[in-house]
Amino acid sequence: MAKKIFIITGDYSADIHASAVAREIKKLIPDAIIEGVGSTNLENAGVKLFKNHDKMGQMGLTPKVVIEHLFMGLDIVKYLKNEFRPDLVLLIDYGAFNLQISKALKKAGIKTFFFIPPQVWASRKYRLKTIKKNIDKVLTIFPFEEEFYKEAGIDSTYVGHPIVSELPTCNNKEEFFARHGLDINKKLIGIFPGSRTFEIKFLLNIFLGAIKIIEKLKPDVQFVFSHAKSLKDDAFSVPYQKIKGENHQLLAYSDALILASGTVALEAAMYNTPMLIAYRGPLIFYLGYLLVRNIKRACLVNIITKRDYVDEYLMYDATAQNIANGIIEILDNPKKREHILKGCAKTRELLGKTHCVEKVASIIKDELIEE
Repeated sequence: MAKKIFIITGDYSADIHASAVAREIKKLIPDAIIEGVGSTNLENAGVKLFKNHDKMGQMGLTPKVVIEHLFMGLDIVKYLKNEFRPDLVLLIDYGAFNLQISKALKKAGIKTFFFIPPQVWASRKYRLKTIKKNIDKVLTIFPFEEEFYKEAGIDSTYVGHPIVSELPTCNNKEEFFARHGLDINKKLIGIFPGSRTFEIKFLLNIFLGAIKIIEKLKPDVQFVFSHAKSLKDDAFSVPYQKIKGENHQLLAYSDALILASGTVALEAAMYNTPMLIAYRGPLIFYLGYLLVRNIKRACLVNIITKRDYVDEYLMYDATAQNIANGIIEILDNPKKREHILKGCAKTRELLGKTHCVEKVASIIKDELIEE
């Protein structure tokens, strides 16, 4: 009898990872029936969508957002219990929503795996109780996570990070510069102000202020803003060039990077590009974060290596002057660049070269075939 698998995602990046996993599962279990909650990428992988998640990645706990998530969750659980009846549900990222779903799945006796689990090692450690009670297996993407979960009595396996195999090779800097009218003889600073509207709101003016300071001191420098795919075309306006859909090239070809904190720092490390991290958000969110955090580092390079390689400017330290000073030091101080690049190399070493989605699919196959 054909095995049934249901995948639940909540945002664009998870949709990409899910589509890759689905393709690998179909190679290993050709007759598997896979349905899920996702978007275009998952659908293009041949997965039948029960729900499109386009409205799920909204920021904030507004009544509208909460109600939409509540009803979507109820619809999903009802469908899985009464109609689809999967052999396994694979939750991918989107911790708050997926952990709530896991409670209902556990009560229904549905086997549940979590790929890219909540970063409870960083904050909200109390979530471990929910994971231990409701998740059958955790598939971790950072090497230190496996031991962390096992110490809590949770079945876990390190499968590698998706970006190790998903990042494209970028080796045509001259073509990229020519196509965008950039000066090959000038240093390029890549600016990544975030992929969410609220991040743009809090960071954009600070980043612009930093640019003004740098321009006065370094006239031989040029700036390009990354426009995240998740943002509308008119999400923000700047008097500098914006590039949408070529984040990887900008990460690879820049001489230094100003980044909003997040996975983009890990991508920069994979491309061996010096960076600094700057992040600011609503004060109430930050105060809440301080109450539940378990670690003091924010940049993934620093977290993975357990050392301070990349400068972090968070909340009120995220000023135009601090960011400008940090970038100028990266450009002018070879020892500073070498220190950051050492951290990038150590990060790549610790992540290894495992083809993540192949391992996830293999674990799922072994689980289902053993039944």
